[in-house]
This record gives sequence, structure tokens and C-alpha cells, in this order.
Amino acid sequence: MSESLDGQLALVTGAGRGLGRACAEGLAAAGGRVIAVARSADELAEVALHDSGRVEAWAADVTDDAFIERLAALDGLSILVNNAGGNRPQPFVDVDAESLDFILDLNVRAAFRVAQAAAKAMLRGGQGGSIVHMSSQMGHVGSPKRSVYCMTKHAIEGLTKAMAVELAPDGIRVNAVAPTFVETPLTKPMLDNAEFREFVFSMIPMGKLATIDDVVAAVLYLVSPSAGMVTGHSLKVDGGWTAH
Repeated sequence: MSESLDGQLALVTGAGRGLGRACAEGLAAAGGRVIAVARSADELAEVALHDSGRVEAWAADVTDDAFIERLAALDGLSILVNNAGGNRPQPFVDVDAESLDFILDLNVRAAFRVAQAAAKAMLRGGQGGSIVHMSSQMGHVGSPKRSVYCMTKHAIEGLTKAMAVELAPDGIRVNAVAPTFVETPLTKPMLDNAEFREFVFSMIPMGKLATIDDVVAAVLYLVSPSAGMVTGHSLKVDGGWTAH
């Protein structure tokens, strides 16, 4: 795989830390040129230090029009990892309007616009491409205190299928990766709660969390030539959670 991505330009959103950072570093290690996008320039500097100049840092907010326009105008884009997202777990009846709008804006509206801009860049290049949405096992099931998050990830699953069907004639493959819980800066506070941690482990038949490397491996597979006939698919990295 290290040779299969040589010369390809990839863009990863939410790349300052956690899964996004690991995906950016994995793509660079596989020979790709990577544009790592995050709001924090300091976090992006940490990514770039590890990859011998293969990573270009864009300090930008994926909800900003200026970023969307810059992405749509990008030349030579082959790969998008549409990773930026967030969550604010709350009981359904207690979800406040501000949290609802925040999660919908980031997980659905921004994800849609990023994918649309990347597709425009790929279509202009005429060489096809690969788009991977970072979904979740919550795009396939429901779970307590995650009504909004589940709604947004189900939306991403539908978007993946619709984009795959429409863009296939132009050689653009569109897939999703749907992980179970991975310990990252975003999830660590949740997993530090003993009751919640016990619930999570009780739902995973394999009895363990996914690792960041598990998720990166799924992304690398989907963007590689080995997945050349795979589109419209959601690759679950969930240890069997959704098989219940």
C-alpha cells in the first residue's frame, strides 16, 4: 500500500488530533501528499512535524464559506477523508436548540458542503477519486443520550449511498467508515465514567474498544486500488456492536 498512494493528493478534515490526525499521518506514510485541515494551527504543526514535509497544514473552520471555496478550487485532489464532527450527549427530552444546531451544522451541513466541494474539485480534474465519510456505528443503530448524533450519522450513511450512485459514472467512489468507540481526546471524558464504560464494553462482543489504527486501516483500504470496486459501502469497525 505504501506505493499505491504515491503522487495522490488527499485532504483530511478534523486533522488536528484523534482520528483525523491519525488518518492524515497514515495517508502520508502510505505515500500520499496530505492537506490536514483543523481550526488549531498549533495542533496542525504537530501533525506536519511527523511526516517529512508530506503534510500541508490548512488552519480553517469547515463551516466557513472561505474554506469551502478554497477546497472547491483545489487542483489535483484524489482523496477526501471527511472526518470533522462532534457530539454533545444529552437525554432526548433535554436537548437544547443550541446543541441541536451545533451538531447538525457540523456533522451534516458542513460534511455535505465539504463533500460537495471536494467532488467539484475531483470532477474538474477528470481523474476520479475517493471520498470517505467518517460515520459511526451510531449511523446504524440507536443509543441513549445520542439522539442528535445518531440522526446526523444516519444522514451521513444516506449521503454516502446517494453520492456513490451519482458520482460512480465519473470514477469517484464514496464510502463510509463506521467505528465503535475509540479512546480519543473527544471520547476520553465519556469513557472515564465507569458506568458508561461498562455499558460500552457490554455492547461490543469482542470485548474491547477499537483502536485508532483499526480505523486508519479501514480508511486506507477504502481509498486504495484494492477497493476499486467498492462504493456506497459502510465499513463497520465496531467489534460486533451492530450485529446484535
